[in-house]
Amino acid sequence: MHSVSQLLANKKHWNEGDFGTQRIERVHAIGQAASVLEAARLMNEHRIGSLVVTDPFGELVGIISERDILTRVVTAQRDPTTTQVGDVMTRNVISCCPETSLSDVRRIMTLQHIRHLPVVDDGSLVGMISIGDLNAAMNAELSIEVKAMRQYITNC
Repeated sequence: MHSVSQLLANKKHWNEGDFGTQRIERVHAIGQAASVLEAARLMNEHRIGSLVVTDPFGELVGIISERDILTRVVTAQRDPTTTQVGDVMTRNVISCCPETSLSDVRRIMTLQHIRHLPVVDDGSLVGMISIGDLNAAMNAELSIEVKAMRQYITNC
């Protein structure tokens, strides 16, 4: 597996081990006018670390993550019930496309200090990948390699 599109196609299988079949793989979004408390509850409900933020037309305008809430709301002592997502979200969203290599995604996440990356294809949001997804992909590849090596050794 070398590209984001391959990762997205296989993502459901890796998550079944962690969350069972109850986890539905889709991108969760919230509007700019929603409260930060609503965003936190949505992230908690779906066991995710970020939400894409959309305008009234469904266009991607930002992203809000656990880190945004911690640094811009909690430590700033803002009220999460009255603070709007649009006031604390990250506006300059870094994204990738389905053809992006997983090594490039890992490099982007490392250099930009981010854990969630929206996947955009021809201007449309098609998925979201996290550092956990990259780790799961690496584990899957290593498991296949170990299995092949064991078979090879056994057959020698």
